Amino acid sequence: MTKRWRVAGINFSHMHMGDLLRNVHDHPDADIVGICDEDTDAMRPAMEALSIPDSCVFTDYQACMETAQPDLVILCPPTGEHALWVDQIAPYGTDVLVEKPFADSLTNADRMIAAIEKTGKQLIINWPARWDRSHYTTWRLISEGLIGQILEVHHYGGNRGPLHHGADKVEFEPTTEQKRNSWWYHSESGGGSLRDYLGYGVTLGTWFNGGQKPIEVTSVASSTPGLEVDEHSITVARYENGLSKFETRWGTFTDPWIHQPQPKCGFVVRGTEGTIASYDYESTVRVQTRQRPEGFDYPVKELPAGEQNGIEYSLTRLSQSLPIEGPLSPAVARLGQQIIESAILSIQEKRTVPLQDN
Repeated sequence: MTKRWRVAGINFSHMHMGDLLRNVHDHPDADIVGICDEDTDAMRPAMEALSIPDSCVFTDYQACMETAQPDLVILCPPTGEHALWVDQIAPYGTDVLVEKPFADSLTNADRMIAAIEKTGKQLIINWPARWDRSHYTTWRLISEGLIGQILEVHHYGGNRGPLHHGADKVEFEPTTEQKRNSWWYHSESGGGSLRDYLGYGVTLGTWFNGGQKPIEVTSVASSTPGLEVDEHSITVARYENGLSKFETRWGTFTDPWIHQPQPKCGFVVRGTEGTIASYDYESTVRVQTRQRPEGFDYPVKELPAGEQNGIEYSLTRLSQSLPIEGPLSPAVARLGQQIIESAILSIQEKRTVPLQDN
């Protein structure tokens, strides 16, 4: 018989919790058995949208875990609390899905990996861009050898800002005061556009380039007066075979899921035999090859059955006792974290730094 997966969502600080719970709600073999946050109001939109009964609502995570007894826990705390929450949940012996970014430091990323490894379960880092059909198509074409060995990955990623939208992309117009009061805009909580979006660029970039590690990293960032975190950053990573560039932006002219801003959000990947331009949410990718240097539009491919989103993919892999792969795997996400920490050190010291590994 097909296993029914019991899933709990704990800590609603990241607005993607609502989206992930909707994915659980829509999954034919999964049930939401518990949601938990110290602030009941933070859970209310999900409770109403997904008809979650009061019996499944908790304000204490221990009561949630002991009563709901989930198989999989979704964690959406501030980035600076990821390691703390994994430490708290790991002893219950469940698989754990953490919404991006991975962590606020490489040390805490390793702490998370170690905590779950002790239980024999899997740690999953969900990067929503992995489920964009254009980027999946790009990875497929790369893996098929269409553009040869990857030499460069260029990424521009961002949106109008994290407080401009909630679950299901409901739009808001935040005030400066709301920004100052939000964890997204506090460095100790792991806020800032660099941590939010450089992770997308370098983690999917590592997926595209086959796991290559850069030698050194150079980064600069800027912020709005009165805010303590960056809203714009540019990072250059030097690899053995060339340079890759990753730019992050809170404050794009438009949100890419509604109207692509300029520059367009997405990736441009250059290989020894061609190039691919893969922009967020588009129905084609633009390809150049030696046989067709003028370029052509290649229709995006549908995601495989059972891999339409992070929840589907995770439950498919877990059901078959298969390891998590690609950007959601701790191995690939950790390399992304190394580049992020290198970029932050580069900004602090205003110099190029070697890839960090401690």
